[in-house]
Amino acid sequence: MGKKKQKDLWPKSTCCESKDKCRRCPLRMLKEGTMPEGWTVKRRRLVKAD
Repeated sequence: MGKKKQKDLWPKSTCCESKDKCRRCPLRMLKEGTMPEGWTVKRRRLVKAD
């Protein structure tokens, strides 16, 4: 099995709030611009952007 690219990863539904954020953290993905289209983060939760 090969490693997945950052854009292929789906973010977690909620942020775990750990000090060093995991690579699937929605806050980190939003900041890096790797969040899937149509999705955003509100109150540390993954939500549909309307």
